[in-house]
Amino acid sequence: NAWLVLHPIILVSHRLDQKTTTMNTVLSRANTIFAFTLSVMAALTFCCFLTTAMNDHLSPVQIDVNKIIVKNVQDFSTTRDKNDLGFITFDLQADLQHLFNWNMKQLFLYLTAEYTTNNNKLNQVVLWDKIIRRGENARLDYRSLHSKYYFFDDGKGLRGNQNVTLT
Repeated sequence: NAWLVLHPIILVSHRLDQKTTTMNTVLSRANTIFAFTLSVMAALTFCCFLTTAMNDHLSPVQIDVNKIIVKNVQDFSTTRDKNDLGFITFDLQADLQHLFNWNMKQLFLYLTAEYTTNNNKLNQVVLWDKIIRRGENARLDYRSLHSKYYFFDDGKGLRGNQNVTLT
């Protein structure tokens, strides 16, 4: 008799403890695979970053100015006023080979002239540029190089200016 009374209680308690398992849907599995793939790709990207993050990205460059000529000429491109036009001849030496690694395809080099005038606090003019691709000679030794672009000032602030810096 006692067994009959306890038996239904055991069956009921057994059914309450039993967990039901359902199968994951296709979208749930795809989401898991996608999230795992993104995590692995993020870790690999960070590892790629670490391989070149500690490299020295600076190189000594020597720029020597040989000849400077400043003329006051008429500028036909804008207002037809007379503006200062600078001509510069310079030497450039640099060894940039150590900058190339597996992550560097090309270098874009440019030489700018920075100066101040009464009209503008900061004037920046690109005088010369060059693209060096991986595999090309990255040891630069240029003598008597002329500026590639016109060095126009928007007034008469270039002639006699002692504060022109080449960078």
